[in-house]
Amino acid sequence: MKITLAELAASFDAEIIGDRDREISGVATLQQAGEGELSFFHNRKYKQHLLATKAAVVVISAQDKDLCPVTALVVDDPYYVYAKIAEKFEYKEPAKAGIHPSVVMGENCQIEDHVALAPNVVLGDHVCIGEGTSIAANTTVGSHATLGKHCRVASNVTIYHHCIIGNNVSLHSGAVIGSDGFGNAMHEGAWQKVPQLGRVIIDDDAEIGANTTIDRGALGDTKIGKGAKLDNLIQIGHNVEIGNHTVIAACTGIAGSTKVGNYCMIGGNSSINGHIEIADHTMITGMAMISRSIKEPDIYSSGTGMMTLRVWKKSIARFKQLDKIARRVTALERETRRDHD
Repeated sequence: MKITLAELAASFDAEIIGDRDREISGVATLQQAGEGELSFFHNRKYKQHLLATKAAVVVISAQDKDLCPVTALVVDDPYYVYAKIAEKFEYKEPAKAGIHPSVVMGENCQIEDHVALAPNVVLGDHVCIGEGTSIAANTTVGSHATLGKHCRVASNVTIYHHCIIGNNVSLHSGAVIGSDGFGNAMHEGAWQKVPQLGRVIIDDDAEIGANTTIDRGALGDTKIGKGAKLDNLIQIGHNVEIGNHTVIAACTGIAGSTKVGNYCMIGGNSSINGHIEIADHTMITGMAMISRSIKEPDIYSSGTGMMTLRVWKKSIARFKQLDKIARRVTALERETRRDHD
């Protein structure tokens, strides 16, 4: 596929500095882009790569356009515009509308127009699938589950019974939606499983990464908000609520009944305690451990930075002595006050 720079500029009301008729045949990084390829620049940390780029065109902001050594497409938000342009070159597995003969379908299913069901898809009873949705091979959808319009469900996804998936939702391979939450009651020396009676509800335009698991609610529902983006290998506990347009990076775990606000950003490998609340617009850096509610939006971190093993061992030894040191300081402060009195 090829598209002229003039056509792209018209789509984004962008200014062109350079050859308007330049044809774009792909996208790449500033370092790797070559003839016919488009890249973007939005962080001055990569200025040296911009100055040396061999890209045909760079998407760039007005404040940085004078730095660009090649043809520039000047826009307000370079990263966003790059993302929209990259969509034009993205390969998407074709999903031809229709139901493959190997599909197993339960009773009283409602399948709207232009739905694509690939080989070995299994649908339980009373499943509803909206117009234009595609479900790839070997995916299972439990009874009474609902998928909205224009969803893209990859292969080997499991959607449990009664779960509700909105419109334009993407579920990547290995995702499990609606498995039992972790609830057990101790009685006479043995654990009694607590039935998980709720659902998972995923709102429109959300994306769930590969091998991410979202537990169904114990009584109420587990909820993923509109436009939320969850990376791969995330665990969402029962009755968790993720706000609209919140993004969560890989390997994060969120314990049950926690509420994460709208427009939050959570770094990878974070651990978030249960039964707490996180305010809208909060940013949590990677590997943080959040043990209590966050009521004021800010950037939050925890843990220790990287250091050599030798220094880390010394630091841990001193950390263990902090309580003793604090007690000694408190005692010294009391003695000092008595002396002044």
